[in-house]
This record gives sequence, C-alpha cells and structure tokens, in this order.
Amino acid sequence: MAKVTLHVYDLTNGSEKTNNTVVHINKIFKNGIGLGGIFHSAVQVYGDEEWSFGFCEEGTGVFSGPSGKNTMFTYRKSLVLGKTNYNIFKVNQILRELSREWPGNSYDLFSKNCNHFCDEFCRRLGVPKPPGKCRESQSI
Repeated sequence: MAKVTLHVYDLTNGSEKTNNTVVHINKIFKNGIGLGGIFHSAVQVYGDEEWSFGFCEEGTGVFSGPSGKNTMFTYRKSLVLGKTNYNIFKVNQILRELSREWPGNSYDLFSKNCNHFCDEFCRRLGVPKPPGKCRESQSI
C-alpha cells in the first residue's frame, strides 16, 4: 500500500502583480466564501515525484516533478486522499496508460485539464477523487 497525496497550487504565472491577485482571489473565493478558486493540482504516489497534466504541442501532456515544488505555481497545501492497494509496478503501468491517453495537444481549460487528470489518476489508483473545493476551477 502507498499513500496518495494531492498537491494544490495557486495558479500563478511569474508576474508578481498577477500572482498576488490570484492568491487574493483564491483566498476570497475558497477561504472566504467556499466557492473554489484558480488552482493547479498534482498527485503523488510512491516516491518524491508528483504527476500532473498540461498542454504541449507534441507528445504526452503527463509530466512529473518534485512533490510540492512546481516552480510555475505557488504551493498552497497537500491533502492525503487515501492509500492505493497497487504496487509500484502497477502504478507505473497506470502512468504509462495515462501518458498515452492524455496527449498534450488534447488539453482543454474547461474539459481536460490537470484537475480532470488528477480525478482520473485517483480513480485508477482506487482512492477517492480530490475534494471539489480544492480544485474546482480551472488550471493551465
């Protein structure tokens, strides 16, 4: 068994003014009135890497990086979603399948983004999908 963790980031772009605005909007919408915000999400299972999905013109949109350290966004929090019964070999097989099924050019802000990828990855891992209030709006 392995712990499955969701990492949530505020959607930022490097511009300090925009970053501050996004963080402020997320605080108001998520923390203040509980409606969500603008987030990027990624899933960690086995090891120190997190897995997510994003746009690219060619190849898979599935990518990994150090957990909780995506430099394109501002880290917000992590949530343990449960434990998968799958061993590391099965998890790697699931990631290979997802990599084929999620090409980068199929990215869509509203219907196929990182949050949808995390939902699907968690479903295949046999853990509950991420709670909506952590990731209910769009990401890049």
